[in-house]
Amino acid sequence: MNLETIIQTVVAESVKTLYSTETPLNQIQIQKTKKEFEGDVTVVVFPFVKIARKSPEATGQEIGEYIVKNNPQVSGFNVIKGFLNLSIHKSYWLQTLAAIYANDKFGIKTPTATDATMMIEYSSPNTNKPLHLGHIRNNLLGFSIAEIQKACGWNVVKTNIVNDRGIHICKSMLAWKLFGNGETPESTGLKGDHLVGKYYVVFDKAYKAEIKALMDKNISEEEAKKTAPLILEAQKMLLAWEQNDPKVRHLWETMNGWVYAGFDQTYKQMGVDFDKIYYESQTYLTGKEEVERGVAEKSFYTRDDNSVWADLTGDGLDEKLLLRADGTSVYMTQDIGTAKLRYNDFDIKKMVYVVGNEQNYHFQVLSILLDKLGYAWGKDLVHFSYGMVELPEGKMKSREGTVVDADDLMAEMIQTAHETSLELGKLENCTADEIINISRMVGLGALKYFILKVDPRKNMTFNPAESIDFNGNTGPFIQYTHARIKSVLRKAVDQGINFGTEIDNTLAISEKESYLIQLLAEFPAVVKQAGDEFSPALIANYEYELVKEFNQFYHDFSILKEENQELKKFRLQLSASIAKVIQLGMNLLGIEVPERM
Repeated sequence: MNLETIIQTVVAESVKTLYSTETPLNQIQIQKTKKEFEGDVTVVVFPFVKIARKSPEATGQEIGEYIVKNNPQVSGFNVIKGFLNLSIHKSYWLQTLAAIYANDKFGIKTPTATDATMMIEYSSPNTNKPLHLGHIRNNLLGFSIAEIQKACGWNVVKTNIVNDRGIHICKSMLAWKLFGNGETPESTGLKGDHLVGKYYVVFDKAYKAEIKALMDKNISEEEAKKTAPLILEAQKMLLAWEQNDPKVRHLWETMNGWVYAGFDQTYKQMGVDFDKIYYESQTYLTGKEEVERGVAEKSFYTRDDNSVWADLTGDGLDEKLLLRADGTSVYMTQDIGTAKLRYNDFDIKKMVYVVGNEQNYHFQVLSILLDKLGYAWGKDLVHFSYGMVELPEGKMKSREGTVVDADDLMAEMIQTAHETSLELGKLENCTADEIINISRMVGLGALKYFILKVDPRKNMTFNPAESIDFNGNTGPFIQYTHARIKSVLRKAVDQGINFGTEIDNTLAISEKESYLIQLLAEFPAVVKQAGDEFSPALIANYEYELVKEFNQFYHDFSILKEENQELKKFRLQLSASIAKVIQLGMNLLGIEVPERM
């Protein structure tokens, strides 16, 4: 039974005894006592004032006296207006630390075969360009959410849908065919995804030139965009692809192969992975079959030009295109097919799409369409809608080649971490291999933490310069603190100090030390809340708070130089437990923590 439940139970007993009233535990409000007041746990007294028929202060006094008299874990209390602040006996915190120290997976549940399955989709790249900064936020959020849900007891399937077909893919293919002169990743030294992305930009520039030329002939911009030779040729190529033209299919397979090899390198460096990858080219036909069934069952309708639509005006939306007049499918068609295949493949209890907030409408429509097709799980889909990420310079545009490439950004972060760490003397006494590995951990940790500490639903600006700082709310600050604790623990072992034995429960510890244990004890609740709210930011900011409090403790208290051997042992156990929770929490964010710096 956790402390909150213990306090709720004794408060309920006191109210029943004092005022002859039964109170459900979930209606008893428990808070962490504010730092400016004495105490560990605060009970909100106002709900009991009416039944007590006394002032908030008098009611709090009566309940406090009852609790201290009847619960040995509460050592004292004070009342501030309508708030009852309870002080928890130091022996309780020592027992709590012992349990935390002994549990290598403290706060982390291990799913069993009988636990429900949650599928989490993230990444969802197009094969016409490399991954960029926006994809980094998506991948980091998706991976972290998956790890957090696992820690909450879900069986998690991490999945990716690769958008490997469509007009945008044909644009890169056509540009390479017309202007590529047979270039390959091997002949250019470029990663495959970078090479293909280069031709996506080439297409856009050539297409814009054609539009301008047509407009110079007094053709409207709208008409020019529709009739430019390049876009007509790309549309022709898409139709040929859907008709299984062998030459178009061969080019498509070749260029996609280049991209997949590039993606794999990027994912590995980023530290994310997937349990199952779906490809639009393999799911859109299922989607078309579902749409055609919807037409037959009168859920959807066909217009005179043979295009297929869903009328969603009755749902407060508009009409949605599902199949174009030439029979080619749209994103929605693919997502319908992918959803069906996923539910065929896995016994999914909850399906979560990690996709930016610009797609809110898309997933609102998808949920309604699946429901219209008779799938009971349609309306249970979760769109985890996150905000956009930009650089201080502003928004990025793929077609114009102004995106921040994920590979380049990660390399830059690692290099900056290396230079900063050397400059600050953080890598002294490290081997060459350790320097390389620590620089990678710190660079990527800085990037990941800076992105994940922000409320995911908010737009954010990523500032590389601010992220690599060994002070403040940053990844490197937390990583360095972990390494500092590990250094202390190594020294203790070298000095022959055995700090793994049981601590005397009567040991006198400071308020700061009991507060640190209380903070550690909150970790399981933070993990649960992060799972409930799909928010890695809750984990990140908890980690920062824990590290900040430890550093204050480290500055004010002796550990290895403490003369009281029992107190020294306690402080080493406390430090080891904090290092463990730092590592467990950072792992939920996909961030590694170094053993030494």
